[in-house]
Amino acid sequence: MRFWILVSIVAISGLSQGTLLPLISILLEKNGVSSSVNGIHATSLYIGVLLISPLMEKPLRKYGYRLIIILGGFIVLLSLALFPLWHSFFFWFLLRLLIGIGDHMLHFATQTWITDFSPPHRRGRNLSLYGLFFGIGFTVGPLLASLVEINEALPFLLSSLLSLVGWLTVFLLKNEHPETEEEHSRFFDTFRRFFNVWQYAWVALLLPLAYGFLEASIHGIFPVYALREHISIQHVSIILPAFSIGSIVFQLPLGLLSDRFQRKFVVAFALLIGSASFLIAWLFVHSLIGLFACFFVAGMFVGSLFSLGIAYMADLLPKHLLPTGNLLCGILYSVGSMSGPFITGVVMQYQQNGSFFITISFLLFFVFIMLLYNKKHEVAAK
Repeated sequence: MRFWILVSIVAISGLSQGTLLPLISILLEKNGVSSSVNGIHATSLYIGVLLISPLMEKPLRKYGYRLIIILGGFIVLLSLALFPLWHSFFFWFLLRLLIGIGDHMLHFATQTWITDFSPPHRRGRNLSLYGLFFGIGFTVGPLLASLVEINEALPFLLSSLLSLVGWLTVFLLKNEHPETEEEHSRFFDTFRRFFNVWQYAWVALLLPLAYGFLEASIHGIFPVYALREHISIQHVSIILPAFSIGSIVFQLPLGLLSDRFQRKFVVAFALLIGSASFLIAWLFVHSLIGLFACFFVAGMFVGSLFSLGIAYMADLLPKHLLPTGNLLCGILYSVGSMSGPFITGVVMQYQQNGSFFITISFLLFFVFIMLLYNKKHEVAAK
């Protein structure tokens, strides 16, 4: 029951995020906010993640998983309910920042808890289900956002209500604490453990960074690239979901494969296929079927990089460092999400022809090479 409650909470979190991203953008656009300022507003979510990250590990170790999930979930559902209260750019910026904080608390605690109680031979399966449930929620979210046509407050209130239902189920769980090697009382101990985690599992941490870069670039910059290549908006609306669908369809099978075979080589194979898919997409840039197929295949293999990255990281780390490792995964995912659209946008500014696909393909191939180069072995004691 513990596992299914946790992944259900993550699904509702994905639903609220999937609702909020297009909904706020639409409402700001209707209020005459420029697209560049609209984009800056969206970064508030990731700013919240970066602000709260260094402060979360000590409370998690002291109070356990359940309290962090309860507090994070409460911040999210309250912030969602407050959106219709006041139409203000800065008020909404603050609420988005708070949702970033609450969501990161919730995800940090749930994914650390799952990695902690999952045995190595089921870790890929459990974390792929975690990613799958979030992905389904995130995909359904825009449908909820469309309710803004009926009433502007309705999507916010419905998201808040669903979050409340998920939040209440947390009280059914018995609290647990992560394994601790020693007492950690000083704030700067977190940064010392960041360094230790990087030494053990730096290559696994590249995976959430690459996924954040990839996901944000696809949703934020590909539509711009497509318009410059004279690809119609209707075609873009068909091509973009292909990546998410591929990710949802193949998330669990890829997780199960990583449990059955050596995880490092399953991840390496996925990166190679993903890199090749985006390179081939460059050749089919003016073919709807070709682009749809390439995005679908890419989603199948690299749409699971975040959950596979966490599973591989857990293989490389001693158990007492798992909370710090999960914290770093969230931080690097946010860094990738913030830097991806900026870097791909700058590359496109100076070189349009195929630059979007070549940048993404190069990034995935670089991580593939680093993965093969890394000689660290999994922690056998687990």
